Amino acid sequence: MPKTALVSILCEDRTGLIAEITGRMFDLGVNLGDTTFAVLGSAAEFTTVCELPDSLSLGAAEDDLRAIPLLRDAKVTVSPFSYRPVHGPSGHITHRIEIIGDDSPGLIARLSEAFVGYGANIVRLNSERIPGTGGVRYATRIAVSIPPGKEQACLATVGNTAAELKLTSRWDKAG
Repeated sequence: MPKTALVSILCEDRTGLIAEITGRMFDLGVNLGDTTFAVLGSAAEFTTVCELPDSLSLGAAEDDLRAIPLLRDAKVTVSPFSYRPVHGPSGHITHRIEIIGDDSPGLIARLSEAFVGYGANIVRLNSERIPGTGGVRYATRIAVSIPPGKEQACLATVGNTAAELKLTSRWDKAG
């Protein structure tokens, strides 16, 4: 029976990382589940919940991934994943929201608080500082699961919160 594992890699960002990592995992017989990749400053983060074949131990998987030349000096961790590997209903994305404006401390905290009262779950969040001629702008993209019947009120609250922070916001219903 396959083992469910969490693979987490933090390293310097380099071209070809995803291809190298996922290619090696395929060669090892690893089946990927939920997977994320992000460039964070000059680093890159790759995380996946996956199934390892019976013949592959967590330690052997970790050692094999560390042997990838592009992962020199990387922090590689392969550990047991004791949670369900498949999303529950609150992991289903219903809306995608983009908020852009000047950077300010507490911005993500204030925006994320706007979802709590509606029982909305942030499924994915991506933020980046974007330098420009007029200073640093901040772009936040949020994929959220909003319970039925609470969508309009929740989105209005998020929009009002963004406006209070002098940010622009827009949203789309997920397909």
